[in-house]
Amino acid sequence: MTNSFINRHNGPREADVQDMLKTIGAGSLDELIDQIIPAGIRLKTPPALDTPISENEYLRRLKTLAQKNKPFRSLIGMGYYGTATLPVVLRNVFENPAWYTSYTPYQSEISQGRLEALLNFQTMIAELTGFPIANCSLLDEATAAAEAMKMMFDLRSREAVKAGKNSLFVDENIFPQTLDVLRTRSAPLGIEIITGQYDTFTVDARCFGAIVQYPAANGEIRDYAAFCRAAHEHGALVTAVCDVLSLVILKEPAAWGADVAVGSTQRFGIPMGFGGPAAAYFATKDEYKRNVPGRIIGVSIDRLGNRALRMALQTREQHIKREKASSNICTATALMATMAGLFAVYHGAEGLRAIAQQVRRYAAGVAAALSAAGFRLAADRFFDTIEIQDIDAAAIRAKALAAGINFYYPSERNVRISFDELSDDGEIKTILQIFGLPPELPAVAEKLFLPRETPLLTQPVFTTYRSETELMRYIKKLERRDISLTDSMIPLGSCTMKLNAAVEMLPLSWSEWGDVHPFAPAGQWEGYAQLLRALEHDLAAITGFDAVSLQPNSGAAGEYAGLMTIRAYHIANGQPHRKVVIIPASAHGTNPASASMAGMQIVPVSCDGKGNINVEELREKAQQHKDNLSCMMITYPSTHGVFESRISEIVDIIHENGGQVYMDGANMNAQVGLTNPGIIGADVCHLNLHKTFAMPHGGGGPGMGPVCAAKHLAPFLPSHTAFNGGNGAVAATPFGSPLLLPVTYAYIKLLGYEGLKRATEIAILNANYLSKKLQPHYATLYVGDTGRVAHECIIDLRHFGKEYGVDATDVAKRLMDFGFHAPTLSFPVPNTLMIEPTESESREELDRFIEAMIAIKEECEAIKSGQSDPADNPLKMAPHNAREVCNDNWTHPYTRMQAAFPLGRIAENKCWPFVARVDNGFGDRRLVCTCGFVPSATMHDTD
Repeated sequence: MTNSFINRHNGPREADVQDMLKTIGAGSLDELIDQIIPAGIRLKTPPALDTPISENEYLRRLKTLAQKNKPFRSLIGMGYYGTATLPVVLRNVFENPAWYTSYTPYQSEISQGRLEALLNFQTMIAELTGFPIANCSLLDEATAAAEAMKMMFDLRSREAVKAGKNSLFVDENIFPQTLDVLRTRSAPLGIEIITGQYDTFTVDARCFGAIVQYPAANGEIRDYAAFCRAAHEHGALVTAVCDVLSLVILKEPAAWGADVAVGSTQRFGIPMGFGGPAAAYFATKDEYKRNVPGRIIGVSIDRLGNRALRMALQTREQHIKREKASSNICTATALMATMAGLFAVYHGAEGLRAIAQQVRRYAAGVAAALSAAGFRLAADRFFDTIEIQDIDAAAIRAKALAAGINFYYPSERNVRISFDELSDDGEIKTILQIFGLPPELPAVAEKLFLPRETPLLTQPVFTTYRSETELMRYIKKLERRDISLTDSMIPLGSCTMKLNAAVEMLPLSWSEWGDVHPFAPAGQWEGYAQLLRALEHDLAAITGFDAVSLQPNSGAAGEYAGLMTIRAYHIANGQPHRKVVIIPASAHGTNPASASMAGMQIVPVSCDGKGNINVEELREKAQQHKDNLSCMMITYPSTHGVFESRISEIVDIIHENGGQVYMDGANMNAQVGLTNPGIIGADVCHLNLHKTFAMPHGGGGPGMGPVCAAKHLAPFLPSHTAFNGGNGAVAATPFGSPLLLPVTYAYIKLLGYEGLKRATEIAILNANYLSKKLQPHYATLYVGDTGRVAHECIIDLRHFGKEYGVDATDVAKRLMDFGFHAPTLSFPVPNTLMIEPTESESREELDRFIEAMIAIKEECEAIKSGQSDPADNPLKMAPHNAREVCNDNWTHPYTRMQAAFPLGRIAENKCWPFVARVDNGFGDRRLVCTCGFVPSATMHDTD
């Protein structure tokens, strides 16, 4: 039926399924699955999920649910503010699949659009903070502060480490959620957090760093210059948690002595969304660039000497440095960073200044009126937030709620009000009336403490696009430089680039979801509450577990939360010494970095020649460390693309030696409806909702990584200070990035159990079809006991260098000329390609990809036979952009047609790489991560 969602979600038609089964030699889908998944871990009874509903019915239900969220005006602040999202950005970026279905820009030649958008974001942050180095987003303000803490900790000298320099000072006038996350992240690292008042605290020899908020939580603008000098004199670094809008008119943190600046850009046009997603930022000095967490976009050149952008310093990243990485950060919030950057592109310095000054004027006006009437304020130097002290907060709360307004109440005698971009004269009059004052704002002299003295956002990109027409065209120009799912399959292994259906995405723009403050009173977000409960139930049922935390706002955060849950469990049982984690070579790449952050001792286990865990080695190491064994981290099916037949034995070995089993959810798209972590015997797992459960990747985030746990671990899942404490928070808000949750909610409700099961079966079928069809040309590196793969396969190119003079990178770049994003390159095995087609790709698209791969193999054979030049051939020169192909000076021994249109069909829908192959080394040797720099091919290392 064409009106069935499952038929729109899955790519192959029923006739295609039968032909594909015939191709791979399986009589039915059931037979195929029986050959792949061990019988002992198959689901015996379906999970308790609702009967699937139609798309129209789903939208009606969700609208009813959304209307249960009350439209109160929140002046709570606490890092979340009302903002005017630009409709041109909402329509052309947030709601545009060309932007939200793209992947992290590892393949830079076909990612120049979002790379430029992210470079704009970095430039904006560098300008606002005064630092030369900024990354292209983190998850939220609280976790960004925690990343800064770890960076300062890691920067200690050897002498400082030996001397036990392990205390961090945190000023008490900081948002409580930030302190909550700092406490969580500091504990396993042995960091002692000391809180107090910055102006009375004495930095001593034990202190490696300090964190202050600017302006402070109560709104006060403070001059931290003397404090920074004192910290530096004792070898301590200082991180400033900064309000991004305040930096438009306040002195930048680099100018008063900070070493690091972090914060959130939510108020730059990103809806509050009950807490996320929004793009956090991280900026610092040049000397710390190799310690910066997250991704950095840098300027380089391409093969032709033209300016090209790329992700810089990638050897810092977690899947390369593993347990020695600066962070486990993988997915960030690229889509939100793009939106925040475009907010600045449109408004420019002048527009941002006008917004900031208006916010400041309203705060100053209300403060003046209150002071004149005898009310006592916590501070007289502020930006957007004022705190009224010694007042009956309950009485004010009642009046404010009656007027449809939320304030923040830090105590029974204090009221805090944060003004924002949406504040207007009418709102100010209402606020004054709540306090029993005449609705008239007094004239206030403009006098700001610590005003900014340096120019801001003078680069052309921030001074050019002032009309909607021009901004729309700029966004479209960037869009055309990228490949996304709107162009072709993105066959990235372990990334699950499946359909992000329009019906799943539509509600994210509804104000009923977007305008809810994360710390609004419980009765105001009943729609969210019902959605959260339903999702927790469904995810528990799907995974076979008893409890779910939706707080982790990325897959890496989910890994960390799962490990911290196990850690808390062992501590509660009087076994805090259990810190050994066993990680096999076939585990997901982020696992070692997450384990290191959780304070664990990593013990690796090898795999055999078939890619399976070496069970005897595992048994030996588990027994060796049985007194201190915390857990094992395992990905299932493994990143080698197989369901290991001895999985139950592996789980038993860990349990017999006192450990817990953590299952990485990176490959859950091969489990749903067929097996689950609970049946397999795991104790806890995380889920990548941006993989298995249809959330978009957004060009590098946002994502979500909920943690699901068995009953004995349920009490130790993450909690939050907003809910009166608990086991510590792993994100700034209780539910991570709730604005995204309707996507997964829709995915489950529209498919139901049978639909979810069918999607998994088709994902496995598609992978085996690709493996089989490519077999005469490319060997699949690892297969299961029956010769099958799971939902992805690794093709082996390790011999290509010796045989053809090319490597996996050359093949990846050449695929761009055929209109495809490359599979996962050289991971988990060097010089291989890991392919995951997902269930959403049609047989026709799979055949197009196969045709491209076969054509590339033929080009390799031409090199081997001498028909193509070993140095100047289509693979070594790939990709070919329009500038080169259309140039009058064509010097290659092969034709322009072979370069750009190697298959006839490509001319019908050519997707041009915007630049030629990017010089990675050039960009790393001369790191520039802001706009305005135009490199030259004639530059030398000494330039």
